[in-house]
Amino acid sequence: MSAPEIKEILLWSIGVNYGILCLWFGAFYVAHDPIYRLHARWFKVSVETFDAIHYGGMALYKVGVLLLNVAPLAALFIVAP
Repeated sequence: MSAPEIKEILLWSIGVNYGILCLWFGAFYVAHDPIYRLHARWFKVSVETFDAIHYGGMALYKVGVLLLNVAPLAALFIVAP
């Protein structure tokens, strides 16, 4: 696989992953209470803990995207212009 093909794959991967992240945030923002009620039936969790878990998950997901997609893409742009 050539460098331009890998760059294209990584660009698509970044787009898809940030789309998922935006969808997650949008659903969390718009439907916070129904999502909380759904999870509160299964787990005894306070609203503050629920929010912290989701924001922490979003942060971890974003760091994963940065480390696994953006960093290799930046390296490819530096090494193989």
